[in-house]
Amino acid sequence: MRRAKLGFTFDTPGQTSDIKGFEPLNAKVKVKRLGRGRSKQRPRYLLGDKAYDAEAIRRSLRRQHTTPVIPKRKNAKRKPRFNRGLYRERNRIERLINRLKQSRRIATRYEKRAENYLAMLTIAAIVIWLK
Repeated sequence: MRRAKLGFTFDTPGQTSDIKGFEPLNAKVKVKRLGRGRSKQRPRYLLGDKAYDAEAIRRSLRRQHTTPVIPKRKNAKRKPRFNRGLYRERNRIERLINRLKQSRRIATRYEKRAENYLAMLTIAAIVIWLK
């Protein structure tokens, strides 16, 4: 499956777990600074759902000084604390994605090229912002 995220693509088979695509995606993330200056290289926090609860991901995030805000699965042996208030902010992102998917072009992925799909996402975000 070809996925477009943050302006770049990577290929994975459709049945592959999202954990496999985490490293290439994480390597490309840069956080824009407020005001002038170069982009920061790493975010302060990474919010994820239980699907990203893997020790390899947590270790990778800690190495780059990013705090993982990922709840543990029910069957986990060790349950580290996490910032529940910050995790609840993830709900805003989920609601935005649901509003974006109400645009049929985005939900069904008519555009096959990543650049065109990103352009449609931008247009849909502008329309949501103007409402």
